Amino acid sequence: MRTIHVGLRVADADRSIAFYTAVGYEIVGRVAETPIGDLTMLKLPADEFVSIELVHDRDHGATGSGNALSHLVIATQSMADTVAELSSRAIDVETPTSPNGSDDFLTTTIVDPDGNRIEIVQWPPGHPAGFTAADFTS
Repeated sequence: MRTIHVGLRVADADRSIAFYTAVGYEIVGRVAETPIGDLTMLKLPADEFVSIELVHDRDHGATGSGNALSHLVIATQSMADTVAELSSRAIDVETPTSPNGSDDFLTTTIVDPDGNRIEIVQWPPGHPAGFTAADFTS
């Protein structure tokens, strides 16, 4: 088994689509009037598959900041370039920090219009594209 995508409830579909496309996501497709709401499928340009599904239910809106989602994570090759690009698109970006004190392993956070946290990671050279068991061994 593997993770397919994350579904995010959003209060305003247009506002959320504008935010995520400014981050760099592309719209892959839309499905209107499902039992859980209108769906917008998004992916990053380098991804083969949809990674986020925005769910907009006109009758109920987003669940607010008290929802069960902690955060989602996307990777970048260059934190400096990503921060500059997001800032140029009027997206507030926290100052990047390094979990291990190095200059090549960096993280930062942005927040979408519904309060969902998005962590951006620049892995050190040679690191796999995601976490592995090796990241948790002493």
